[in-house]
Amino acid sequence: MYVLDDIIEFIKEQTAIKDVNPEDDLLNDLGCSGDDHHEFMAEYAKKYKVDMNSYLWYFHSDEEGQNIGSTFFKPPYERVKHMPITPLILLESANKGKWTLNYPEHKLPKRRYDILINQVLVFLFIAYIIYSCFRK
Repeated sequence: MYVLDDIIEFIKEQTAIKDVNPEDDLLNDLGCSGDDHHEFMAEYAKKYKVDMNSYLWYFHSDEEGQNIGSTFFKPPYERVKHMPITPLILLESANKGKWTLNYPEHKLPKRRYDILINQVLVFLFIAYIIYSCFRK
């Protein structure tokens, strides 16, 4: 059985944050977001041998980088209500060996249209560069 101090020390090691409280949210209170959040959760699952099959990242974190497509279509994390991940939640899942949070019923589009728009824009930009080079 793990204790809260184990989880808090792990958070401090992974995030370099010195002051961590049992009720702190990884995203809103500790600033662990985007790729840092995803890497943290992967290390957590590995270290504490937590089955994360039921984990849904978009309830807990955002994504990094520019997403012009999100101007037209919301990314998954903007379509659901944020659910905090606290040291207490991490402790409970570590001791049970599986992700214990239950998510509300929700529906996401089958495709990430925001990402599709970004890909189209990149393609058009590259096509324009190639066209400009051969036009001379």
